[in-house]
Amino acid sequence: MQSHQHHLQSVRSWGKRHSRSLSAGFVVLLAGFAAAAFGVDPLLPDAAPVPQRLVIDRIEPQGVRSQLDALAEHDLELWRSELTRGSDSVPSLLRRLGVADAQAAEFLRRDSLTRQLFDGQGGKMVQARATSDGALVELVARYAAPHDSQNQPRFTRLSVLRKDGQWRSRIELAPIAPQVRLASGKVHSSLFAATDAAGIPDAVASQLSEIFATELDFHRELKKGDAFNVVYEVLAADGEAITWLPATGRVLSAEFVSNGKSHHAVWYTDGNGRGAYFGLDGKTKRRSFLASPVEFSRVTSGFAVRFDPFRRGLREHRGVDYAAPTGTPVRTVGSGVVEFAGRQSGYGNVVIVRHTKERSTLYAHLSRIEVQEGQQLSQGQSLGAVGATGWATGPHLHFEFLINGQHVDPLQIAGESEPVVIEQHARARFSDLSRNAKAQLDLAETLLGGRQLAE
Repeated sequence: MQSHQHHLQSVRSWGKRHSRSLSAGFVVLLAGFAAAAFGVDPLLPDAAPVPQRLVIDRIEPQGVRSQLDALAEHDLELWRSELTRGSDSVPSLLRRLGVADAQAAEFLRRDSLTRQLFDGQGGKMVQARATSDGALVELVARYAAPHDSQNQPRFTRLSVLRKDGQWRSRIELAPIAPQVRLASGKVHSSLFAATDAAGIPDAVASQLSEIFATELDFHRELKKGDAFNVVYEVLAADGEAITWLPATGRVLSAEFVSNGKSHHAVWYTDGNGRGAYFGLDGKTKRRSFLASPVEFSRVTSGFAVRFDPFRRGLREHRGVDYAAPTGTPVRTVGSGVVEFAGRQSGYGNVVIVRHTKERSTLYAHLSRIEVQEGQQLSQGQSLGAVGATGWATGPHLHFEFLINGQHVDPLQIAGESEPVVIEQHARARFSDLSRNAKAQLDLAETLLGGRQLAE
């Protein structure tokens, strides 16, 4: 108390000693307010004639119990989605779906069609509609269809529904359709962390890094706050991206903003069915041949004379070796036709792709081959996986580039390859495509924060 009085007395003494300064300060302050009022007041209408009325209304919120009782009066139904597991039983699947319905569980156990849900591997897409107390209303499952001769890929749709008090099940085949999705995100640490946060598949992230590889170094140049917008395709069953096949299609358009500069790309296909990525200005993003047949790998042996561990001597190395784990996808560096797919002594499993009459590429030591002779391949399409078959001391890809049967340095060819160009007569069509792409990317930009939109 004494301390409080002492502080109060000190303030009063200071006020007496500086009374003139305080008075001058208040005068300046009031003058400032007057000037501000003078400057603003003429811009406002005279408030005197405007009728005014003060309304006071007391609002009493309902208690939690009464709100819950009100909700209980409505028969709420909720949809839940799950993927089946290989170890699933009827009770375990229904439990994850939030269903507590003994009659429905008994039907699922007995019915021959619904038993397919629990046969084989997991990964089947299941949706259940149930009431607030857990009673099952409807169950729909989607999974791979048995192989058939249809050109269009299809899926199996299993429907379980109560009708006239009795449960009924039905199975039908339906077409898998491509669906366009828009998404966006911001970089905080890395590209793949940003795409994961945005719910974007890894395959799309890989395509983004490849599309802008000639403009951005995604390992060293990305900064926190860089942003991207992307439009891409997925394979969907009733609008849901499928899980039993590689469901991600091609990136249709993309925008990457790094260090304040925007980079755009649009997928364009010419009249002959050949496609490539271009900027909104029509300049190509990709050359005739990719820089590497393996993403995110390192060169362990170049196009030069080296020591051969099998022949114990110096030998000419007529290609480039890329180190990568076994199973890493290998892609063709350019469009072409598979000329050979099989086994060749020291090369092990090998694929040869003919790109033009003069040019071909060779991919050796593969752990598996995914193509067959005569098959048409597009640039970037997977043809096998890294392995250590043939004469190999460890998993890697041996890659060769031949022109008129002569070996040339693949790294030099990638740097000198001719860019793809848009024909003059197709400029108008490309302009329309780029305008539509920009509109979609602008829409995707509104989804920043990792949200997605399906068209």
